Amino acid sequence: MEKILNQFFRGTTDAQSRLTLPIDKQIKAWHKANRKMGWRIKKEEFDRIEAPPSLSESDRNHGFIGVDLFYGFGDDSCGNADSVLSGKVAWKYAQKSWWRKTWQCEYIDFDKSDHIRLRLEAPPRPKGFYYAKFQPGIRFQFFTVSQLRKKFNNETGCGPEGIQFLTITNTHIQDMMNNKEIPFMALGDYDVAPYGFNDFFDAMQMFCNNEVLGLGIGNVDFNYPLFGIPTIILQKPNAIETIL
Repeated sequence: MEKILNQFFRGTTDAQSRLTLPIDKQIKAWHKANRKMGWRIKKEEFDRIEAPPSLSESDRNHGFIGVDLFYGFGDDSCGNADSVLSGKVAWKYAQKSWWRKTWQCEYIDFDKSDHIRLRLEAPPRPKGFYYAKFQPGIRFQFFTVSQLRKKFNNETGCGPEGIQFLTITNTHIQDMMNNKEIPFMALGDYDVAPYGFNDFFDAMQMFCNNEVLGLGIGNVDFNYPLFGIPTIILQKPNAIETIL
C-alpha cells in the first residue's frame, strides 16, 4: 500500500518545503480576505502582529515545517474564539472567491452545534491573530484520527486552522493536492455528527481533486491512506510560548 501511495503522490518529500509561505505573504492574504469579506479585522490588530516563533531542532525532527498565521473569530462564551465560526467564515471565503468549483458534504452544517464542534479534549483557540507551528500530516497517513488523538501531547489536530491554511494563507497547496504532489488532509480537531444527533464519530476532511475543492467527512476509526493528518502547536497571541 505504501509503495502505491508513493507513486500516487508524486514528489511528496520535496513538496513539503513548498507548503508554507513566508509570514509577510500570509499577512497580505489576510488583508485581501478581510477586504473582500468585510470581516472588519481592525488595522490595529494587523499592526500588533509580531515576528513568528522559530522552529526548534526538535520541532523539525517531529515533522514541523513552518509557522502559519491564523485568526480566531467570534466568542465561545468562555473568552476564547468560536472555532466553528472560524472555520465557517474561511470556507465562505473559498466559496465566494476561488475559481475552482467547491463541494461540501451535506452532513456538515456549521450553523448547528449538534452537527459540528471542536473535539472536547482540544485546546481552545484564542481570539484574534495567533501563530501555530505546522506539520502537514504526511507522516500520519497510516493512522486513524482516533489513534492519533490518543498520542497528542504538545500538539493537536487542525480545526479551523486547516480550512484557513488551505483557503486563505496557502492557497497554492490546492494545486499541489490537485496535482497529487501531497496527500489530502483530515482535520483531527473537528468532530462531525453526520446525522445531527450528537453522534460525533466523524472528522472533517479537505481535498482538492479534479479541480474541485472539497469539504467532506470520514469516520475517526477508519484509515484513509489518501489523507494525511496535519498537526499544530498553538502559540499564545503575539508570543512564542505554547498554550498547550
